[in-house]
Amino acid sequence: MTRLAQTPGLTDVQQEIVANVRSFVDKQIIPNAQELEHADEYPQEIVDDMRKMGLFGLMIPEEYGGLGESLLTYALCVEELARGWMSISGVINTHFIVAYMLRRHGTGEQKQRFLPRMATGEVRGAFSMSEPELGSDVAAIKTTARRDGDTGYVITGQKMWLTNGASSTLVAALVRTEEGADKPHRNLTTFLVEKPAGFGEVLPGVTIPRKLEKLGYMGIDTTELVFDDYRASADDILGGVPGKGFGHMMDGIEVGRVNVSARACGVAQRAFELAIRYAQQRSTFGKPIAEHQAIAFSLAEMATKVEAAHLMMVNAARLKDSGERNDVAAGMAKYLCSEYCAEVTQASFRIHGGYGYSKEFEIERLMRDAPFLLIGEGTSEIQKQIISKGLLREYREH
Repeated sequence: MTRLAQTPGLTDVQQEIVANVRSFVDKQIIPNAQELEHADEYPQEIVDDMRKMGLFGLMIPEEYGGLGESLLTYALCVEELARGWMSISGVINTHFIVAYMLRRHGTGEQKQRFLPRMATGEVRGAFSMSEPELGSDVAAIKTTARRDGDTGYVITGQKMWLTNGASSTLVAALVRTEEGADKPHRNLTTFLVEKPAGFGEVLPGVTIPRKLEKLGYMGIDTTELVFDDYRASADDILGGVPGKGFGHMMDGIEVGRVNVSARACGVAQRAFELAIRYAQQRSTFGKPIAEHQAIAFSLAEMATKVEAAHLMMVNAARLKDSGERNDVAAGMAKYLCSEYCAEVTQASFRIHGGYGYSKEFEIERLMRDAPFLLIGEGTSEIQKQIISKGLLREYREH
């Protein structure tokens, strides 16, 4: 048997890209992650190296200066990055959701305007759906864009939980426009807001108030975004047509759910690696604890969950790449991978015993990162809703 989480059927190029990312993680990220995470410090040097490697252009088509790789390649790279430090994978997650939405739904002018600069990392993307009182009810968005003349809009409202909110320079924000549609979600529109990086009032009518304090997922900024009579033009609407935003975001979220699945796989793999190494080094009652049946069985269960999660994530990515509908597959992958990640991480924590509670040991950081994956891009309960609806659609009795 080979090591866990291998992916058959990759091209030589895919294998080379993933191998390079894994080497980068082992040499640059893992040795520095603890210090950066405990200081809650933005990993600028690592991000600069990622730009040089071309990772910000991984899924952007070659005609716009990117590498033109698949979602699967991207997911496997995210898996490796999260194995080193989950926050690093978060740096590129929202960037690629926005790039994907632009590639799929943007006008020709919007693609030319943003994608070449996104491919180099000069423009960094963030996307914004959530609001302080919103939760998972996306159709209940309150931030509004009211018409101002024939080609203008004025946006007012408050958005929440923007990953890379301050460090990004392009935000895809979902807001309410009154299009007279019969269903609430058909009155939602995605606006592209290009802004400077930083906190405070970054544009007239656009404020990034502060960095939100979190349990884990340190190093990268998670923020609010406040619109106060921000003036946008019709050219800033993704795709140029209002009322299509809900579909744009749901398409992007499917990519995001594959990303969260990949991150969960990476964190779980690292937790397993730490556990199996520690179990062979730590001895009790005259032998390594790995030779005690309770620990050996726990390692077997962890490894099986790591393998199953990886296969589920790869399947969801490949399905999306094929062009087929993958809402159920992405929901299943996100649900299973995040839950298994939490279970594997806790099992690793138990194997470490008292040392797992110490900030000197890496497993302590993983214990704080894993819970985020249970709620990011939709909770497990939301995934079950998506899965059950899809199953009933496919297995409906006529």
